[in-house]
Amino acid sequence: MRDRPAAVMVVDDHPMWREAVERDLAGAGFEVVATASTGREAITRFAATRPEVVVLDLQIPEPDGVQVTTEVVALHPTTKVLILSASGEQADVLAAVKAGATGYLVKSASREELLEAVRRVAAGDPVFTPGLAGLVLGEFQHSAATEVCGDKPALTDRETEILKLVAKGLSYRQIADRLVLSHRTVQNHVQNTLRKLQMHNRVELTRYAIEQGLDAE
Repeated sequence: MRDRPAAVMVVDDHPMWREAVERDLAGAGFEVVATASTGREAITRFAATRPEVVVLDLQIPEPDGVQVTTEVVALHPTTKVLILSASGEQADVLAAVKAGATGYLVKSASREELLEAVRRVAAGDPVFTPGLAGLVLGEFQHSAATEVCGDKPALTDRETEILKLVAKGLSYRQIADRLVLSHRTVQNHVQNTLRKLQMHNRVELTRYAIEQGLDAE
């Protein structure tokens, strides 16, 4: 488990919504280190504060949320981006995930769902509004069928075992409990796997695992 709540930045161009999200997060014990109303503000304030989680609307003044996600992940690959958007359109969801977002909630989500999503995203777990996870994984499976895969990097037996469980959607805590390992050990194995595969986040790792058919094993 985390020793402390994550440091969070909230990005939304609607003042009342941004303030409500900030208030809910602060009330739940999260440290809101920055807020922003535009993409440009978001990138500048992210660089200054380095939050662990960015709660980000897609429809913001330029650059938009997809571009901000790309910039944030490039600047600090371990930062998690949770999209909180009014749109549940397939194109928006896939664009955000491909840019590096770890989670995607629509704004109809409850306060409790938002807080739980921030907690889970901070721990590295992909989180999606019900119905969107299947859409994302389905798209990745379709893409995998049309891609030519190169040589597989050499993973240890333990890394492969954990990767299979990641592909099945288990959280790090669930994997640790199943394999009788510490949460930190599981995280270390996942980080080593990410490094070997030259990937940046768990969403990319899940995609790779599905491409290799590990979710069916």
